[in-house]
Amino acid sequence: MWSWAKNQLERMQKGLFPSISEYAGFFAIDQKALALAKPDAIVMHPGPCNHGVEMPTLVYDSPQSVINEQVTNGVAVRMAILFLLASRRNV
Repeated sequence: MWSWAKNQLERMQKGLFPSISEYAGFFAIDQKALALAKPDAIVMHPGPCNHGVEMPTLVYDSPQSVINEQVTNGVAVRMAILFLLASRRNV
């Protein structure tokens, strides 16, 4: 398991859910949930994603997923905001 995924899962150890499978049962977006969505629905997640907990890899990699684009654009947006905040501070 990737170290970032392990860190994400560690946050759930002391939460309100006794197990990862119970968490997934309540909140995971699986193929059944995706089948109920409109055909043009998109799947988003800010990352990092716990594959098999928040969603199966099949959903993460589905044609409806824009997760990789969202993560990539999120970095650029945060950089732009930080630049604008830092520029304004120095005026």
